[in-house]
Amino acid sequence: MTGLSSSPRLVKGGFVLVDPVSGAVRRVVSLQYNPDSLSRSLQIQGTGGDGDRSEALRLKGPPVETIKLEAEIDATDQLEFPGSNRTTVETGLHPQLAALETIVYPSSASLIENDGLAAAGTIEIVPMQSLLTLFVWSANRILPVRITELSVTEESFDPALNPIRAKVSLGMRVLSVDDLGFDHRGGSLFMAYLRAKERLASRTSPGSLSNLGLGSLP
Repeated sequence: MTGLSSSPRLVKGGFVLVDPVSGAVRRVVSLQYNPDSLSRSLQIQGTGGDGDRSEALRLKGPPVETIKLEAEIDATDQLEFPGSNRTTVETGLHPQLAALETIVYPSSASLIENDGLAAAGTIEIVPMQSLLTLFVWSANRILPVRITELSVTEESFDPALNPIRAKVSLGMRVLSVDDLGFDHRGGSLFMAYLRAKERLASRTSPGSLSNLGLGSLP
C-alpha cells in the first residue's frame, strides 16, 4: 500500500472573520458538509431607469450580488466515537451552531461597553463595528459579505435535548467597493474577486456570429 488515495481532497466552504483594520484573521468557521447547491442573484446597477436615453448603457457600479445556501450539520459520526468527541457528547451541535450565529451578534463586551457609555450620558454612541466577514467558496471566490438572513432548523436531539442534526439557511449580500470603499480591506478583497472573475471570463473559448447562426449583424 502506498498510503495514497485516488480521491481528491475535498475543499470546504466557510467563513473567515477578519479584523477590518489590521486584516488579521480572528476566526475560521468551516461548513461540515458543502451544500449541493448555491444560488446567486445579481441586481444590475444601471442609470437608465428614468428614461434618459443617453444613460441607458451606463452602470453606476458593481451589481448587488446576493447568495443563498443551505448547509447540513450532523453529529452522528462523532457520537459513534464518544471517547474522542467529548464536546459533542456533552453539547451536541451547540458549538457549531453558536460559531455561525455569533457572526451576526455584536460581542457581549461591546454591548456592555455601550451600556456603560449610555449610563455615563454619552451623547452619541457609535454603532458597534463587527469583524469583516468573508465567505470563502474556493480560491476563486473570497467575498466580503454581510449575512442578511440566518435560520436554523434543528431536526434531531439527544436525551439531554442537545441538537444532533440541523439545517442552516444562510442569505448573504456581497459587499463591494460601493459599500466599503477602495481603501478598506474588504474593498480590496472585492476587487481581487472581480479581477479573478475577469481572468476566468478571459479563459472562455471566443464565440463568433456563426455560432448564433449569423453571418453579420443587420
